[in-house]
This record gives sequence, C-alpha cells and structure tokens, in this order.
Amino acid sequence: MLQSKLFSKTSKDISKDEASLNAQFLIKAGFVDKLAAGVYSILPLGWRVIRKIENIIREEMDIAGGQEIFMPTLHPRKNWEKTGRWESMGEDLYKLEADNDAKLILGPTHEEVLVPLAKKFINSYKDLPQHVYQFQNKFRREKRVKSGILRTREFLMKDLYSFHADQEDLDNYYEKIKEVYRKIFQRCGIGDKTYLTYASGGTFAKYSHEFQALTPAGEDLIYVCDKCKVAINKEILNDQKNKCPECGNSQLEEKKAVEVGNIFKLGVKFSEPFDLFYSKKDGEKQLAVMGCYGIGIQRLMGAIVEVKNDEQGIIWPMAVAPFRVHLLELDPRDAQIKENAKNLYQTLQEKGVEVLWDDREDKLAGAKFADCDLIGIPYRVVISQKTFKEGKYEIKKREEKEGQLVNLEELLKIVTVK
Repeated sequence: MLQSKLFSKTSKDISKDEASLNAQFLIKAGFVDKLAAGVYSILPLGWRVIRKIENIIREEMDIAGGQEIFMPTLHPRKNWEKTGRWESMGEDLYKLEADNDAKLILGPTHEEVLVPLAKKFINSYKDLPQHVYQFQNKFRREKRVKSGILRTREFLMKDLYSFHADQEDLDNYYEKIKEVYRKIFQRCGIGDKTYLTYASGGTFAKYSHEFQALTPAGEDLIYVCDKCKVAINKEILNDQKNKCPECGNSQLEEKKAVEVGNIFKLGVKFSEPFDLFYSKKDGEKQLAVMGCYGIGIQRLMGAIVEVKNDEQGIIWPMAVAPFRVHLLELDPRDAQIKENAKNLYQTLQEKGVEVLWDDREDKLAGAKFADCDLIGIPYRVVISQKTFKEGKYEIKKREEKEGQLVNLEELLKIVTVK
C-alpha cells in the first residue's frame, strides 16, 4: 500500500471529549472515525486490524468445532416476547416500526434468532452436540458511551453458541472454550495481561467467566490471584469472602481492567421458551442444553491499543498489525532513492510481506518518523542517502529505541520470520 494513496490521514488534533488512550491514538493515526456518540467508522488501517483479529478467532472457532453462519440484524418482536426480554431489556433495545405495524428490534444478541433456527435441525440425540458462530453487528442503547471503542452503541461481535444433550457435555465444552479463549488472546498479543475472571453465573451456574485485560483505562475492577493467575470481579468478591475460588488465596490485588470476552452456561433458559426438544435413545423428549461465548471485536482492538502503546503511539502485536513493515524513504525527490525504495517495496511484496510505503513527497523526515510511531507497525525500514551510499537499510522494531543497518539478505531474513 502506498501511503500517499491511503484513504485516511493522520491528524494532530481530536476532540477533547476523547479522553481514552485508544480513542486518541486510533483517531489520530487514522484507524477509526467517530460519527456520533458510540458510533465509529472503521477506516482501511483499522479494518485490516479487525480482519486479522477476526481470522485468528475464526481459526480457533473452527478448531473448536464451530460452524460459521450469518444471522439477521432485524429481529421480530414475537421472538423476544417469548423469552421475556422484550420487556426486561426494553430500555437497552433499539425498537423499530415495520411497514405492517409489526415491531422489530436491532439485535443486541442472537439467542432469539438462533434457537428457533436450531429447532429446525435438532430433533434427535444424533444431532447433538452442535456449535455455531458468527461475526455480526450488535446494537445496544448504552446510556453512557465512553472509552472510545471500548463501550459503543454499535459494535462487531463474535458470538458462538453450543447445543448439548446434557449438562456434562456442556461442562466439558465450556472448559475447552476457556483454553481456546486463552489462546486467542495470546495470539492477539495480550495473553500476558488477560485474566480468566470469575463473575456471576445467573440462574443456571454458580459462575460465568469473563476475560479481563489489565489497563488503567479499564472501567471494571478485578481482584487478581497471583498464585493461580485468575481473577474475581467486584460483583462476587464478597460472595467469595475475598478469597480466590480456585485456591482459597486471600491475598488478592485490585486491578483496573476491560472485559474482552465472556462465556456463559445458559442451560435451558432459551431452549425452553422455544420448545427446543430432542429425542433421547429411548425416545424420551428432553430440552437441549446451551452455552454462549462472546468476543467484542472492536473492543478487543481498543484493548490491544490500551495495553500496547508508548507516548508516541500504538505498538501493534505482529499478528494483528495492519502491515508488517513501514517503509520510509527520506529523500523522495532523489531518483536513486525513489528507485531503491520501489525495488525494495516490490521485493517485500513478492516475499509475501505486507508493507506500507511512505512515498509522500510533501512530508519531511520528522513528520514521517512521527506518523510511523503513531501508526505502530512492527518494523520500520528507512531508505535515505546515508543508507543508500552504504548499500544498506536501517531497520528498527517499533518498541526498540535504536535501529541497525543491514543488507538486503539480512533485512528479508528479519521481516519474513513468522
């Protein structure tokens, strides 16, 4: 990608209302644009990050037996009345009038769509278990949107739903998904800062679980157990008598964090109102047991920025960075430098290395360096008159202070390592 042709541009000034670090950096660097309170456009750089996160999650969902589907955003009122959530979630729903005077909502979650759908295909114990997931926009009437893309009114979410013949099968799959989620956050570069966190379980289980990433910008308080590397949220701390539910440790450390995922055992909460029964081996009818497992994609992107940054800007983990290399030519009007940069750009592309080439002729070196740090691509490669004369390139990792001069062979070896 040529930076001179990039749809978005970096900016120095943004609204004073954007107090959170992720909003400041993502808007300044041209990853997102704020349309209204809690509503953001994802720009080309941001969409590349979103797609990288999606693909990591998709790979892990498929390994976990998930089948990807895509469900509608518009939901009929009758489905939500069946579960009682038309009233219980009333203030959080965006309700719409349809042409025939029927009422619809913009879906904040998809149990009311998926369970009637599953009923068409799950009839026998032979049809279980089933695991389906999607990536879909969700809509919630958040009364206080804040913290940039961490709390919004429209957001992209991965939601996985599982259907089981009995509680034991659900319990086993639930434990499997815990490890899958740990792997996802590890691959996204924040595994060392993300804790499995015990939360209220609701009706059908003693606990549900959140995955909380430590950050000063977090609006949740969690209590971390260093012995077993889990945490408890504030909501159930007193219920646990200030002790870790796994090891009984009472020396818990209070931390600020942001939720990046959650998992719930739903039991028959949604299969019951829709009569999602299956036939057992002996012919007896039994309700299918369910679990659900969510990850907010923009929220995860925002959390990564909150965790991975310095004063100059974002420091993207390699697996989710929009590009692997940011190529800077510092003397763009010099024909030899331009040709050298073009050749390297083409070579990197031929090697399958994603590269953003700062070919802008109207920007001085200082502005290019500043934009490079702000955008946060893992490797910076500089071509200048000095490096050209030596027949080398300067390469520097985003998080490191000093670069090094290398020849082409050494450069390719560094940037092509997976």
